[in-house]
Amino acid sequence: MSREHLLTDAVEYFAKHGIGDASLRAIATGIGTSHRMLIYHFGSREGLLADVVRTVEAQQRELLSTLADQDLPIAELSERFWRRVTEATLIYGPLFFELSAHAMQNLPHTEALKADLINVWLPPLTDLCIRAGVPTDQAPVYARLGLAASRGLLFDLLLTGDQDQVDEASALLNRLFHTAGSVG
Repeated sequence: MSREHLLTDAVEYFAKHGIGDASLRAIATGIGTSHRMLIYHFGSREGLLADVVRTVEAQQRELLSTLADQDLPIAELSERFWRRVTEATLIYGPLFFELSAHAMQNLPHTEALKADLINVWLPPLTDLCIRAGVPTDQAPVYARLGLAASRGLLFDLLLTGDQDQVDEASALLNRLFHTAGSVG
């Protein structure tokens, strides 16, 4: 099996079964390959998990791009995107935050992931802020703030399970951004 095929299967496997503390052998069995094949392609369990997070993050950026191309009102686009991201967070969020902590510690298996956690999100989020009416010179800072605040809300969701309060806070953040766009 190719690396991409194994990665696709791993993402689907984790979506159905969760991540938990499954061993590399258990993961391999679950996706119909050998643990040696996973080691060959990903180096380790942690390397595989880091690539799963990168893949899910890429899928979320693709979703944002697809929604942005639909010419939806910004509030509707934001709401649809938030719904899909929170769904994915309930599955992959614990892994995302665990591997983010590994990236903060500069662990070797997170080198590629570290590059993707912030910087690849900023251009599409900056564009979204400009579309929302945030002044162009302020949009990059708003994009970074939006990314950080959203991730904080996702962390809150995972810790508290309080979907209603987290959704309300996200809606407030969107209103604040809309207000900034109206004033700018």
